[in-house]
Amino acid sequence: MTAATTAARIPLDPATVRTARRLARKAGRPIVRMAQQHTTVSVERATLRLAGLGGADAEGTPWVNRLLDAVRGDVGIEHGVCLPVYDALRRGEAADLTELAQKAAVGSVRFRLPEGTERTRAASLARKQVGAGIRRIDTRRRERDRLIARHGDAPRTPWIYLIVATGDIYEDIPQAQAAARAGADVVAVIRSTGQSLLDFVPEGATREGYAGTYATQENFRLMRAALDETSKELGRYIRLTNYASGLCMPEIAALAGLERLDMMLNDSMYGILFRDINPVRTFVDQRFSRQVHARAGIIINTGEDNYLTTADAVEAAHTVTVSQLLNEYFAKEAGLEDWQLGLGHAFEIDPEVTDSFRLELAHALLARQLFPRAPLKWMPPTRHMSGDIFRGYLLDAFFNLAGALTGQGILLVGMMTEAVVTPWLSDRDLALQNVRYVLDAAGGLAEDFRPAPDGFIAQRAQQVLGEAVDLLERITDTEQHRDGLLDAIADGTFGLMRRPADGGRGLDGVARKADGYLNPAIDLLEETS
Repeated sequence: MTAATTAARIPLDPATVRTARRLARKAGRPIVRMAQQHTTVSVERATLRLAGLGGADAEGTPWVNRLLDAVRGDVGIEHGVCLPVYDALRRGEAADLTELAQKAAVGSVRFRLPEGTERTRAASLARKQVGAGIRRIDTRRRERDRLIARHGDAPRTPWIYLIVATGDIYEDIPQAQAAARAGADVVAVIRSTGQSLLDFVPEGATREGYAGTYATQENFRLMRAALDETSKELGRYIRLTNYASGLCMPEIAALAGLERLDMMLNDSMYGILFRDINPVRTFVDQRFSRQVHARAGIIINTGEDNYLTTADAVEAAHTVTVSQLLNEYFAKEAGLEDWQLGLGHAFEIDPEVTDSFRLELAHALLARQLFPRAPLKWMPPTRHMSGDIFRGYLLDAFFNLAGALTGQGILLVGMMTEAVVTPWLSDRDLALQNVRYVLDAAGGLAEDFRPAPDGFIAQRAQQVLGEAVDLLERITDTEQHRDGLLDAIADGTFGLMRRPADGGRGLDGVARKADGYLNPAIDLLEETS
């Protein structure tokens, strides 16, 4: 992406920028150490998926859940799932992982922790089979590169990002293909409401969902194949997005890598704040998922825009900047590169506020300048949309113009019926027309847009950056927050949501690693991070 190279620059103090990043690292390091010291049921299930275990029983419970639960009941997960599982395979308890899971589900196999030579052999077999899954992800990444070289890429930035999700994957496919033909560069199939709270990944193609379509491996495969056909037809590669968040974040990340998705929503705090998922569970899961995304060449999209749906977009602007800095640190620590950081922010200021558009430009330029090599994901107005579709269409046009002026990399298409109904195809067509008109009419206007160095926009950006540094200083001040970022989250610092470290969903799925813990997926991913 080259959008950042032509965006206007505002006079930010380099020392203040360095201080902000230093404080973000200081706030993030204890979280990384905590993540390195723990595992979760989803990390272990993701490892089994990379080893090739898929499918579900007659009741729809995935075999990875059945196998993991049996291992956990016998020996816990503190040593990792691989040692007891591959010890059982080596002892002849089953011919493969699927048969082992089936036997485990009916209690006909018991698990143990091998020692000595038996441990060494179990570990070797585990690394071989999990390594095959990692190599498949490598193959899919190379496949993406070949298809982009063959078909071509989006002709310009920002990439136009459109949501398609009816609940029925077989209805999603023609709608996604129609969206690509109408100009979308990225198609997002958002998940059915509530899937983030399921501690399992549904199996197979699904035809029912509420306000979204279930994220499953088969749905990923079907949509990827359909968009590959459309890429060939249009002569440009169409990217596919889904969500790697919630209680199954690591598993969905692994499935995305195996099925060649291109972007995944993957925020470090979204699940904590807006789904009440335990903070420790989330941070452990997000580190593993980002290591997978790094290996797979997947661009992540973070969720800072959500803070502005619960907090005031002017008063809380600095919390977005702080979260972006934290997301950047966590992402890079996990091995992601700048071009993979679709850091989120949004056009959510109340349009009744005087100078609201100038404020939006200030916030967008601040993000663009702080992260010049990151694509940035710019989100449309939602909070202040109403039943007045004409006003909504105008707001979306202003949002599109702000994106063009400030060199955003990924522009999510806003819908004028956002507040009324799930958009019809005609609504999407009108929204895409809006985007295309603004981007075509603006052309290279970003090259000509130069805010006054001492003007309103520059001063506002400097103010927000200063407030972000102040907040990071409070977060890292152990007298105010003994446990740093975890305490800040518990205090309601982000999005006004109070989420204590010992509360929330999924805490019972977290375990502190024992001496001798083994996970070949982590070992292989960290070798290349």
